Amino acid sequence: MKFQQRLFLIILTLLPVPYLWAQEAKLGIDAYPTKSIKIIVPFPAGGTSDVLARLIGQKLAIAWGQTVVVDNKPGASGNLGADLVAKATPDGYTLALMDVGNLTISQSLYAGLPFNVAQDFAPIVLLAYSPHLLVVSQKIQAKSVAELIAFAKANPGKLNFASAGTGSAPHLAGIVFAKNAGIDWTHIPYKGGSQALADLAAGQVDVTLNGMLATYPFVKSGSIKLLALSSDKRLPELPDTPLVSDTMPGFLTGSWQGILAPAGTPQAIQEKLFAEISRISASPEVKNALKAAGADLVLMGPEPFKKWLITEVHNWSEVVRANNVKPD
Repeated sequence: MKFQQRLFLIILTLLPVPYLWAQEAKLGIDAYPTKSIKIIVPFPAGGTSDVLARLIGQKLAIAWGQTVVVDNKPGASGNLGADLVAKATPDGYTLALMDVGNLTISQSLYAGLPFNVAQDFAPIVLLAYSPHLLVVSQKIQAKSVAELIAFAKANPGKLNFASAGTGSAPHLAGIVFAKNAGIDWTHIPYKGGSQALADLAAGQVDVTLNGMLATYPFVKSGSIKLLALSSDKRLPELPDTPLVSDTMPGFLTGSWQGILAPAGTPQAIQEKLFAEISRISASPEVKNALKAAGADLVLMGPEPFKKWLITEVHNWSEVVRANNVKPD
């Protein structure tokens, strides 16, 4: 063996093991990603989170030359898929793209939740906000928010309200709407917004509030009827569509999509993911696609996103407590 090789081996044996691990980890971060990335969507295909995951995943795969797999893991109102990510290896190769409104509500709704939002996730980027659309089945005669409320009051208990699942943002939106309107309807929870929309289009359920990205295609096809937007301003894409707040002042709900990794994911990988996803999302192609679907880019980074999550957990806990919301 040459002298230089022997000297190199001697030096390696003298270096502390933690130092070697640190250097190996650093090399891994610099090279990241070196293999396929999985994005878990804790809802069925076709919902708002799924639409965004496939759009972002496709662009990430092109940018980094690695396969990006979108894996739908519905169940337990989104908590099944969220838990899979919380318990995954924190190496940047397992991510969640989900409605983080749902995530922050679950914390106060489910006593036995197997993860803690603040402790078990590394927030990467709060991607986008899209207003909920208040939509009804074509069999419902109401053509406005006022007419829907009047019908519900004249027929107490007759209407049902579909949601993406117990504890989802649409579920809480439906509770707040009914309370403010002084009406009563039956909640029908699904495993995701896409299933609720499919049954609404089929006339199996009556009403829902759901994210615009997933809902508007059903409106455009004529299979369901749009009554109003839950945003604080009218959209240029739907200039003639009124706001729920025109009839119910202060009503504002929506779908907040974010990407999260398991807690412990190296900071450098978090920053690399945030930078690339932000670049992709701000590109004219993706930005225009989101705008056309009524979604606003947010692009909030890891630290402010984490603070936002903690604040939202507190805010939604107040809504859950005030309305005595219980799991179905």
